[in-house]
Amino acid sequence: MIRRLPDVRRGPFLIESNLSRLVDEMFRDFDTVGFDIAPNFGRTDVYEKDKSLVFETELPGAKKEDIAIRVEDDQLIISGETKRSEEIDREQYFRIGRQYGRFQRSFPLPADLVDKGRIQAKFEDGILRVTAPLKESIKEKERAIEVPVV
Repeated sequence: MIRRLPDVRRGPFLIESNLSRLVDEMFRDFDTVGFDIAPNFGRTDVYEKDKSLVFETELPGAKKEDIAIRVEDDQLIISGETKRSEEIDREQYFRIGRQYGRFQRSFPLPADLVDKGRIQAKFEDGILRVTAPLKESIKEKERAIEVPVV
């Protein structure tokens, strides 16, 4: 005898949205204890260019006035908040894929190489670009160390 699975009458997104909601709720409080649970938000490229250390961070939906940048204990800290443009009841959604709320990302700074007093930031088209002038190039200072295998 062949059994037939019951039809899903509530729509194709129900299982996916419930699973997504459960995972979101499970990890909701982890950001308050210092875990970086949203690596897709605030993705950052870090590189050296023109004797400066450059941090380019994607902040989609953020506004310039909602972003804060500070240097604390040789850490560059980028924080802020993204807000919904209108309030919609959670039950009305089929899927919530965009992130809203407070965010914070931290990046170590080479303490002896960065001129902290001259750090600058520019926010344009959802990209935050923080430029930290270097006293000397990190790449030029870097030297390979050979370690013998015994």
